[in-house]
Amino acid sequence: MKKIIFTTVFSFAFLLGMAQQEQQYTQFMYNKLGLNPGYAGSREATCLTGIYRTQWIGLEGAPTTQMVSLNMPLLNRRIGVGLNIARNTIGISERWTVDAMYAYRLRLGRGTLGIGIQGSIRYVGMDYSDSRLVGTRPIGTDGSIPVGEKSKYLPNFGGGLYYSTERFYIGLSAPRFLKNSIDFSEVSDIESKEVDHIYMMAGVLFALSDKVDFQPQFLMKYADNSPLDVDVNASLIFVDKYTVGLTYRLGGSTVTGGGESLDLLLGAQLTDQFLFGLSYDITLSEIKEYSNGSVEAVVRYCFGSSEGEDIINPRFF
Repeated sequence: MKKIIFTTVFSFAFLLGMAQQEQQYTQFMYNKLGLNPGYAGSREATCLTGIYRTQWIGLEGAPTTQMVSLNMPLLNRRIGVGLNIARNTIGISERWTVDAMYAYRLRLGRGTLGIGIQGSIRYVGMDYSDSRLVGTRPIGTDGSIPVGEKSKYLPNFGGGLYYSTERFYIGLSAPRFLKNSIDFSEVSDIESKEVDHIYMMAGVLFALSDKVDFQPQFLMKYADNSPLDVDVNASLIFVDKYTVGLTYRLGGSTVTGGGESLDLLLGAQLTDQFLFGLSYDITLSEIKEYSNGSVEAVVRYCFGSSEGEDIINPRFF
């Protein structure tokens, strides 16, 4: 019964826009393109990235995410282009998003500034006939709840800035400017809409020795009518190949006050082209009573420089 109750809560939280609506990624450092169009072309190679995330394992209707992205520099790295395709499910809802990015890249001081824009199209579907959706009275007697399967397509656009050097990066983005309606009810007094999301990220790399680097970084996430959420990460990188990291995610519940999760990250740059990352989130909020944490896997393959050169610094950016 608890699983059914949580499935219903998740679905209506999405509908009402009471929380952050975008996908959550623990390994954001390997998925900057999914958060900031200014990142497009920042790597010197064409890279294909895949992400799979299952959140709150064991809890029926909990969020799952799959994403594939392609990112490449063009015209002597003066511009960058990218493409994201993401699928997200939660409760009775399913969402597909396709993003196309363009970034113009300027040399600025010791680094490069990417000025990016993106356009997107999003499919949002709800299955109100799902047998898991229950209420205190029959669902069909509530006129504010639609009947059957509903869907719509939502266009949007956004922008972002991303600045990076060999040892430092910082980015600011707002991927979706339009507050599209995501409401399927025809009689509700409150219209559910997409809300603005703003992301800020930064990181720096320190050499502790010839074989060990220290990399602190953070991702700040803000959405309208939602508490500020911040991921604070600290990682050690060994022999330019193996990464061990720990992230503390703020947010969570005001009841426990202990943040949302503590995340363990492992990464391996197995070759100059191929990277594999794995993370496990230890839930700190009340949901830990009903789930077994969250798991996320990342694979990235870079095809080499677009100009036939060797890949430089494949690990950090």
